[in-house]
Amino acid sequence: MTHVIEKAANVPATGPLADALAMRGKLMDLTQASYEAALLPGDEGQVPAIVRAALACRMARICQQAGLSRHYADLLQGYGSDADPYQLAEPGTKPPESDKRLGAMVAYVDLVTQSPRDATKEDIQALMQAGIEEADIVRLAGLVAFVNYQLRVTAVLSVMGETS
Repeated sequence: MTHVIEKAANVPATGPLADALAMRGKLMDLTQASYEAALLPGDEGQVPAIVRAALACRMARICQQAGLSRHYADLLQGYGSDADPYQLAEPGTKPPESDKRLGAMVAYVDLVTQSPRDATKEDIQALMQAGIEEADIVRLAGLVAFVNYQLRVTAVLSVMGETS
C-alpha cells in the first residue's frame, strides 16, 4: 500500500528510503489512518470534507509542497468543479465577509500554518465568536495539526529521497 506521504514525497518503490519506511510500517499505517480521520471522517460535523480538502490544499500551497498540493487539488477536484466556490485552496483568497464562520476558519488555518507560535487562545475565541461550535473547533484544529505534520514529514522525505 502506498501512503499519501510516500506518494507526495515521490519516495521510490525500492531503495534505502523505501526500506526504512517499510521498517516503520506501523507508523506509516497510523499516519494514513490519521489522514483518513482528518480528511474523510465519518462525522464531519460542520466542517464538510470539501472544505477540509480546500483548506488542506491551501496549507500545502502555503508551504509550497508540490506533492501534497497536487494530492489535495486532486482530492478537491474529485468533489466536482464547484467544490471550491471561493477558491479557498489558493493562499490569499478569502470567503465573502458575510460568511463569518468560513472566514474565521481560513484565518486560523493561515495563522497556524504560517506562524504557529503566534496562535493564542484568542484565536480559538475568534472561532467561537464566529459561531463555530467547540466540537468543530476540535475538528478544525485536528485537521490543521495533521496537515502541518504531513507537510513536514513529506518535506523531509522528499529531501531524503533526493540524496539517497
